[in-house]
Amino acid sequence: MTDGTSGPGTGPWARFSRGGSWRRGGEDRPRRHSALRGWGGVAGMATACALTAAATLIPLSQGAGAGLTGAGRSASATMSAKAAQCEDPERSLRPSPADGPSIRAIKERGKLVVGVDQNSYRWGYRDPATGGLLGFDIDLARAIAKDILGSETAVIFRAIPTDQRIPALDNGTVDLVVRTMTINCDRAEQVAFSTAYFQAGQQVLASEGSDITGYDASLKGKRVCTAEGSTAYDALKKNSFGAVFQDEHDDGPADENVLTVPNQLDCLVRLQQGLADAVVTDNALAAGQAAQDPAVTLKGKPFTVEYYGVAAALGKDDLVRRVNQVLEEYRKGPQSPWTKAYKKWLADDLPGISGPPTPKYR
Repeated sequence: MTDGTSGPGTGPWARFSRGGSWRRGGEDRPRRHSALRGWGGVAGMATACALTAAATLIPLSQGAGAGLTGAGRSASATMSAKAAQCEDPERSLRPSPADGPSIRAIKERGKLVVGVDQNSYRWGYRDPATGGLLGFDIDLARAIAKDILGSETAVIFRAIPTDQRIPALDNGTVDLVVRTMTINCDRAEQVAFSTAYFQAGQQVLASEGSDITGYDASLKGKRVCTAEGSTAYDALKKNSFGAVFQDEHDDGPADENVLTVPNQLDCLVRLQQGLADAVVTDNALAAGQAAQDPAVTLKGKPFTVEYYGVAAALGKDDLVRRVNQVLEEYRKGPQSPWTKAYKKWLADDLPGISGPPTPKYR
């Protein structure tokens, strides 16, 4: 593995066979509908992941935080109370180039370990030709590694599912998560965020000919897929407009569910196979999925305003300050690395963005 990536390539993570069958519990189930246009692109990406990702599973428990007892429940309640009082989670620590204990530990190791996606087209995905990781988030992670360690190749990428981003930081599997992670009050009580590096919003993705018009009453009775632990799932819990978005046994492992899945790309596959009628996700991710498959399109308008941040474990203030220092330079000027990355990866599918969000500091 030339880039040091580990991730869900085999075993229980390989939910879909190369031929497009949905695998559950080791049994191949044929697709209910013929694939839509663009399936080859998604299958190509899945094949690349299977061929290049290491078989090592990140040692994280599914549904981390579930079944808390005693002190665990008290901590969870305290965290929820604090989140309820949160007003501006995008405010972060002021930037600093100083080396603290977290930075020194990374330098001693000689590698920055970053949790990323390998399935989100344009953000973090496998090049089917080379197996290398590409995308907007990958470029940013390499910029952070270059600042701390002097080389953009001094990074180990670990592919993690959406619902394992916070556990991966908690147990030290990764130093940072750069994975289209929305900053919000609940998460700000669990991890330490950098300043925002991208603005997005939740939106509906459906087939071109669907009668779904957006995040509205047209979702009534429709099967909607989301990633477990995502802000889209939280939005549907608050107001589903009568959509079916939870599996009958939604408390089980996400990789065994149909509508609640570990990774966003799984939702596109569900949509293509006719197992779901729509997907709710960040428009930035949905635009990449629409680019993969011309038979699906964004419906309606974004119904939230959200900001992506780089996440570190709580208490690693020196690392957060260093990331913010990198972001200061990354955003700077009309020919900034941020602008170049946006034009390279996102402008074609997500046009009209004039620049990065303005950083907010405490």
